[in-house]
Amino acid sequence: MTTPHPIEHLYVEHHGWLQGWLRQRLNNSADAADLAHDTFIRLLQRRQAQPLLEPRAYLRTIARGLVIDMWRRRDVENAWLEVVAQLPEAEAPSPEITALAIEALEAIDQMLDAMPSRMRSIFLLAQLDGLPCPHIAEHMGVSLSTVERDLAKALRHCYQLMFESAP
Repeated sequence: MTTPHPIEHLYVEHHGWLQGWLRQRLNNSADAADLAHDTFIRLLQRRQAQPLLEPRAYLRTIARGLVIDMWRRRDVENAWLEVVAQLPEAEAPSPEITALAIEALEAIDQMLDAMPSRMRSIFLLAQLDGLPCPHIAEHMGVSLSTVERDLAKALRHCYQLMFESAP
């Protein structure tokens, strides 16, 4: 008899426990099943091959991150749907446009979340509020060179992500 792959062993030994743990936290068996599945997919993507000393703690950590991602996606989707609900029916976007918009908003949310707090604030003040660097520096109480440096880093971060995701 062959020895099962480490991930297969983890799945057999801990999938039921993980799904139950998620079901308790989410109060939704369908979401729990999806996220338990996604946890093991994430393990496969990471190519985790070594036996784990604390497999449940490891699985719980991955699952907790996936739960947070799910809630964030739903928050983005709900915000979009609230905006669309306020539009006249004739101006409402198609389901295809809605799906693309939500996907783009999720990507923007992830990109902004990956930035340090000060850099994110500087980027948003420049891009959304249109403030020039000297005004941002004064507003945030930092030097002009700090604002320029953080804004340049934020823009590099955006371009890097844009080119990484391009086909």
